Amino acid sequence: MKTKLVIIAIALTLFTCKSSELSVTEIITSPNEKIEVNFSLDTEGRPYYSVKFNNKTIVDTSYLGFEFKDIPEFNKNFSVKTTNVSDFNDTWQMPWGEQLDVINHYNELKIELEETTDEARLLNIIFKVYNDGIGFRYEFPEQTNLKGEVFITEEHTEFNLTEDYKTFWIPGDWDIYEHLYSTTKLSEVDALTYANHTNLAQTYIPENAVNTPVTMVGKDGIHLSFHEAALVDYSGMTLKVDTENLNLKSNLVGSKNTDYKVKRTMPFNTPWRTIQITDNAPDLITSNLIVNLNEPNKLGDVSWFKPMKYTGVWWEMHLGKSSWDYGMTQDMNTWTDHGKSNGTHGATTENVKRFIDFSAKNNIGGVLVEGWNTGWEHWIGFEDREGVFDFVTPYPDYDIDEVVRYGKEKGVTIIMHHETSAATETYTKQQDTAFALMQKHGMHAVKTGYVGKILPKGEYHHGQYMVNHYNNTVIKAAKYQVAINAHEPIKATGLRRTYPNTISREGLRGQEFNAWASDGGNPPEHLPIVAFTRMLAGPIDFTPGIFNIKFDAYKKDNQVNTTLAQQLALYVVIYSPVQMAADLVEHYEANPKPLQFIRDVGVDWEKTLVLNGEVGDYVTIARKERLTEDWFVGGITDENSLSLDLDFSFLDENHIYEAIIYKDGDNAHWNDNPLDLIIEKIDINNKTKLTIKLAEGGGFAISLKKKQ
Repeated sequence: MKTKLVIIAIALTLFTCKSSELSVTEIITSPNEKIEVNFSLDTEGRPYYSVKFNNKTIVDTSYLGFEFKDIPEFNKNFSVKTTNVSDFNDTWQMPWGEQLDVINHYNELKIELEETTDEARLLNIIFKVYNDGIGFRYEFPEQTNLKGEVFITEEHTEFNLTEDYKTFWIPGDWDIYEHLYSTTKLSEVDALTYANHTNLAQTYIPENAVNTPVTMVGKDGIHLSFHEAALVDYSGMTLKVDTENLNLKSNLVGSKNTDYKVKRTMPFNTPWRTIQITDNAPDLITSNLIVNLNEPNKLGDVSWFKPMKYTGVWWEMHLGKSSWDYGMTQDMNTWTDHGKSNGTHGATTENVKRFIDFSAKNNIGGVLVEGWNTGWEHWIGFEDREGVFDFVTPYPDYDIDEVVRYGKEKGVTIIMHHETSAATETYTKQQDTAFALMQKHGMHAVKTGYVGKILPKGEYHHGQYMVNHYNNTVIKAAKYQVAINAHEPIKATGLRRTYPNTISREGLRGQEFNAWASDGGNPPEHLPIVAFTRMLAGPIDFTPGIFNIKFDAYKKDNQVNTTLAQQLALYVVIYSPVQMAADLVEHYEANPKPLQFIRDVGVDWEKTLVLNGEVGDYVTIARKERLTEDWFVGGITDENSLSLDLDFSFLDENHIYEAIIYKDGDNAHWNDNPLDLIIEKIDINNKTKLTIKLAEGGGFAISLKKKQ
């Protein structure tokens, strides 16, 4: 039975008979009535909205509108033509994910606007109000006075805040998300100063703006996260920050090649603009607002993709042990003749077989092979990179047929790698051939990469051109039963619901920065922030599991800035349906006891619970594996140690579980003693309570298996 829609008020006040002076207020609430959205037109016919949470205004009068090329802007002289309210409540299932069943319950308000000027153009605004936040978007319906192509020069969506929130942000970079998070008051956001101090070459930050998701915490415990959902055929949205007035305004990513930011053909919809709204940090992570705002699965059965753990030829290149290319020396400065191996090439048949053997012995389903194909000698640092990579031709020392055969014999699949060096036209032309090669060999997952400035020149990673490239790649890959794990991607916006071959992506400062970053790598606070920011957008291919924390044999000035226990915890805390055991085989073989957790931990979940957490400080997550009765728990902290009380009441009643606990030792410390690890085995039930101490930069991981 449908939940009754709550419409608090519909008030019409006529100041004169002129429709441009019609003031309209409509109010719609969430199903639990804690969130309230007000929509209005002011006396000039300008549309605006506001939001309340628990009777407190959290978004005050915020105007909505557009600027166009060659036609008048959309921002005033509107009247309300009609309104429609409805409610919706159903449950859908994730083919893979953090949980099996997803409740999709919201109340909807659709406002159809018409200009009172001679143009009489139409614009619809749709609000969906959930218990965990709101989403709204613009619809440009079919109409007489607005036809054909529309060129948007800017979207003016405002979020006018009422408090100087503690804000966790990265700059509104049009080209890359791989920045460390800053934690400041909203009034202190300074992305341009940040830009002047970053050492990333691939970066463009034109405004004092932030990328999304951007998360905020209020003095009374209100938690907000701003993002977007269903980003299709549109530019990515950054949020320009007015530090004086505590206002955010959409700032779309543009292009050097056009005098507009978005080109669409009538009729069309924009992406959803979203605000996740909770009164605590854990509920941000369990929110399904972003995926719920996307369309249902368009691919049907995707059981050909299997969530898995994987190893691979990857970390050794970041350490400098081996190289991606076939003809470049280890220091990556001295060149040798192409066609003659330099002796450090990582993607050899022999080396990949070693990873296959290790994976087969340790319940790991895949092996990623980077550097297997020709083109790596000129893949970056060259202006003309079009045509460099060949996505079907292996180097002479990599026998792809033999590697695939050997993997199948051992029950291990090969994960393909397509580094494009951001030369998009080359990749697009070769995709059918490249995906057909994968289909021939039964490969169902590929890691794509877009390192460097986008070709064609003038485009940015997060503009409309690249949004379409990323999405079209996913759609094409599905025809060959290929799933995409994109690096240097467009941000996740929940499209994994519509195209569930969109399995994971990077889109943050990943583990590799710990291997070579001149700033010392990711600090201990990085991941306790990421869990409440970037992870709200979708799965993260973070590549955890580094056991050799201080790799002095390769890099004396770099290390992983966590304890070993935290590296284990990340398999539970940072979600992805593909999880890498990223370290070298020899480091795992030397540490079989902690390796046992990687052997045991799941990757596909029936249920997820966030047991505790504070943004940027710590978080503990419990996940129940699909198809088994096994639970896994992971907790991480920042540079501060703390003790956490764990309540296991989520376990089934009247059952005993064998718990194996991997936790920081008494003297553990992310820098001083990162390998200090204690492993305990105890029996627990749903009445058990435990206190676990986390060291500075530390963590813990627990596997829970039913005994009876």
